[in-house]
Amino acid sequence: MKKFREMSRQELEALHGDLVKQYEDAKGKGLKLDMSRGKPSPAQLEISQDLMNVLCHDSNMKTEDGVDTRNYGIVDGIPEAKRLMAELIGVSAANVIVCGNASLPIMFDNISRSMTHGVCGSTPWCKLDKVKFLCPAPGYDRHFAITEYFGIEMITIPMSPEGPDMDLVEKYVSTDPAVKGIWCVPKYSNPQGYTYSDETVRRFAALQPAAEDFRIYWDNAYAVHHLYDETDRQDHLLEILSECNNAGHPDMVFEFCSTSKISMAGSGIAAVASSAKNLEWIRKSMTIQTIGYDKINQLRHVRYFKNAAGVAEHMKKHAQLLRPKFEAVEEVLERELGGLEIGSWTKPNGGYFISFDACEGCAKAIVAKCKEAGVILTGAGATFPYKKDPQDSNIRIAPSFPSPEEMAQATDLFVLCVKLVTVEKLLEEAAEKTA
Repeated sequence: MKKFREMSRQELEALHGDLVKQYEDAKGKGLKLDMSRGKPSPAQLEISQDLMNVLCHDSNMKTEDGVDTRNYGIVDGIPEAKRLMAELIGVSAANVIVCGNASLPIMFDNISRSMTHGVCGSTPWCKLDKVKFLCPAPGYDRHFAITEYFGIEMITIPMSPEGPDMDLVEKYVSTDPAVKGIWCVPKYSNPQGYTYSDETVRRFAALQPAAEDFRIYWDNAYAVHHLYDETDRQDHLLEILSECNNAGHPDMVFEFCSTSKISMAGSGIAAVASSAKNLEWIRKSMTIQTIGYDKINQLRHVRYFKNAAGVAEHMKKHAQLLRPKFEAVEEVLERELGGLEIGSWTKPNGGYFISFDACEGCAKAIVAKCKEAGVILTGAGATFPYKKDPQDSNIRIAPSFPSPEEMAQATDLFVLCVKLVTVEKLLEEAAEKTA
């Protein structure tokens, strides 16, 4: 097909008429598909079902050092769970605290205690005139929701395949003491699927913050979430804690991880890894906040997976289910939009999302048309602070929940909406030029 921007107004009008007819036909199919979140499919949950059989009424419920998991005690996680989570992200178990079923509450709690009590003895953020966070974007909407909830000013940092724009990051962090942190999804990032380069990680570790209480929020949510078994198609990420320690900044990072998309999304285990000083600060409030997290669930996970190698084998099953869905999306996008120059998209080696960039000013209209025809996408703008995409172009595609066949159907509708909205945009621009 001829590139849209090379078409005459008459050609665009004729194409528009054809696309409108296709769209009306698509609406008549009665599609009801939800791709708004990176939600595991029922088949993915099923592969972890045996987790429920690991413990029963006559199981040994004690940890390796003899503590009864049914009782109070061990606020910061059983030793074998610490070791498992440490293996997944490549740190020492001594640097890990294991908490509840997801990492998001750990991040929320960290921000909350920073607001009310300050970071490791620093001034509580609530007593400061201004608190700022750097937000690589497109990024994870729930990160931005946390900082917005606490009234923290968010500063957008552009993303590239290498990671955040580190020139900007270094400028803000080194010159503005109000900048207290940065959100990061360093491996198979949400939504683009990028993994930070070695140089980017080392530049993070070498930051010279103007604020003593500046922290990197390193949300390593997709540490083992490869789509391909071949090692040359699996991204590698430098381990940030050791890099920070080597650079003389051992306290500068909080790393978060969980099994939410490894075992069962609603009842995994989550952990935070950091320096001894930072962990002691967290424990101080944890001993007041909780009697202890679910140690039985921690024990269940360890008995089931045993170690990182066991998790890696389990993740191959996830990849077998996810890979056809990603490939179905990529095949339709390439077939229908390749060479038209009306959209671009990422081709990640792992994670849960594909990031699509439409022509400027088109994302909201595309998402709205998809919804009208029965396919729900993440809201346009959600991947930016304050839900404001300055280009109105980025759309997050979450292929995990529908079947591969449903994904192909949904992507067919998506590309139809991309074409229709783009043509309407070009016709509007043409009308403005002749007005």
